[in-house]
Amino acid sequence: MAYDGTAYQGFQRQIQGIPTVQGELERAIAIVTGQPVTLVAAGRTDTGVHAIGQVIAFEITWAHELPILLRALNATLPDDIALQHLLPAPELGFEPKFHPRFSALSRTYGYSVLQGAQRQPLLRHRSWHVWQQLNQPLMQQAADLLVGEHDFAAFGQAPQGENTVREVFRSQFSSQNGQQSAILLYRIEATAFLQHMVRRIVGMLVEVGRERISVAAFSDIFMSKDLALAKTLAPPQGLVLEAVRYPVDLLGSV
Repeated sequence: MAYDGTAYQGFQRQIQGIPTVQGELERAIAIVTGQPVTLVAAGRTDTGVHAIGQVIAFEITWAHELPILLRALNATLPDDIALQHLLPAPELGFEPKFHPRFSALSRTYGYSVLQGAQRQPLLRHRSWHVWQQLNQPLMQQAADLLVGEHDFAAFGQAPQGENTVREVFRSQFSSQNGQQSAILLYRIEATAFLQHMVRRIVGMLVEVGRERISVAAFSDIFMSKDLALAKTLAPPQGLVLEAVRYPVDLLGSV
């Protein structure tokens, strides 16, 4: 599924009256099916964060074809939320059942940085505008340090009962040059992410690109495991949950 997170206080349902993506989804499902549900998701994105590859699961009784349900739900959902595919959950033949979060092998997030002096109003909810031209080679050197299994305590807090060790499979920058500015896209794929982990990583990588800190200083912060040292938190609007990868015999990559 995909959503524009601009108008929502994150994905996870909160108290009544606070708009969330989960709240809108559960409302639409209840309207269409007449059944209250509590859905689960691959990731709980923060306020203002977007998704093009979020995965959710819910249990209902439905006597008709799934395309009918998909059309009905999309007709009920607000314009900034859309279900892209609807599949029956895989029958694993053992417990626990398929779970969007715990069955996943990895998640991929993308973050867009708009660099240059000229503002782009149409991108204000899709990117972080940085006035300087950033040193992309230095940023990539720092980003390369993240690949592998490491303790990411310097960049985020773990959920209660979990540790801060994660494995990063990809940490890469690419650029799209425009006439007056350039969009720098950072992609990171990992087994899972700590709270605000991607935004702290991006924030500190931008500090490297601004040449305010060196690659060596970035490495020292990373190795310190001290959350207080990663002081720059990138704003949420540039962040997109792009894909969630599952074992091929389940869903593959969605």
